Amino acid sequence: MTAPAACPCGRTDARGRPRALAQCCAPYLAGQPAPDAESLMRSRYTAYVLGDAGYLRATWDPATCPADVMPDPATKWLGLEVREHRALDADHAEVEFVARYRMQGRGGRLHERSRFRRAAQGRWLYVDGAFPQGGP
Repeated sequence: MTAPAACPCGRTDARGRPRALAQCCAPYLAGQPAPDAESLMRSRYTAYVLGDAGYLRATWDPATCPADVMPDPATKWLGLEVREHRALDADHAEVEFVARYRMQGRGGRLHERSRFRRAAQGRWLYVDGAFPQGGP
């Protein structure tokens, strides 16, 4: 029997085992609203790994969403570390994370503090992000 595929976002269960994609981010990618900003950020990372531009667009604040959200297929995402999830109030939150990647044989890290807001219909949306310590 083959073990279920681990979710790319790296979330673990109570015993520290990787959660399966089907029980982690897949429901959000299929349309279930994420319950909080961290879950949305993790599911967006998973969407980048899987190349799901539709989900990225659907979860990006329309006021800040760029015209092209298609993930670069040359980027191989290697792992995600969530450093902090901070609720600012009931409808605004920040998530600081580091995502590791490889592009054209070179490794890199994206360190971002992302801002999220809860839209009128209750869905969390990615607004924008800043790069702590001087850069991505």
